[in-house]
Amino acid sequence: MELTLEQLKQLLPKNPYVDHWHRALAQLLPDYEINTPQRIAAFIAQCAHESGGFMVLKENLNYKAESLCRVWPKYFNAGNAAQYAHNQQAIANRAYANRMGNGDEASGDGWKFCGRGLIQLTGRSNYQAFADSLEMSIDDVPEYLGTFEGAAQSACWFWESNNLNQWADKGDILTLTKKINGGTLGLEDRIKHYEHALHVLGA
Repeated sequence: MELTLEQLKQLLPKNPYVDHWHRALAQLLPDYEINTPQRIAAFIAQCAHESGGFMVLKENLNYKAESLCRVWPKYFNAGNAAQYAHNQQAIANRAYANRMGNGDEASGDGWKFCGRGLIQLTGRSNYQAFADSLEMSIDDVPEYLGTFEGAAQSACWFWESNNLNQWADKGDILTLTKKINGGTLGLEDRIKHYEHALHVLGA
């Protein structure tokens, strides 16, 4: 099955760049076997939730102090949160230090490899694996993830790397969400997007 421009316009009604997204997706989805109504619906639904309707391609880390303590209690507390508040670069460097392949806080890896693309690719390890799959330098990945093609391709790559088509085939949005989000954040919204997409795609 091929996703048409008219279908995508119905799925992303508020997106002014739908033509660009369609051009990227029409080229990429078949390459990653996202090629049935169920698979396309699940993919679009998850991406739409993760990226605010294909509008936000970089993680927003603009947190106030109390939010930092709530979201990342392991890294921020009453003693240090104020000095990090609203400093996205510093927040990323602390919250993502020494994990996902990143170096320590001083390395700057947390910010350099913060969430980008339609499914928020995060961490040096993921960036490197994605770069390897395309035979490109990891240094070129952050900029590529900000393009229509790069943002879409990183999501397709993540989808394939984690064998997500098997859950899409079962219509298992709960498991898909856990694989992508690590939890069930936004599950209701993802299901709403999915059911709408199934309807638009005639599934």
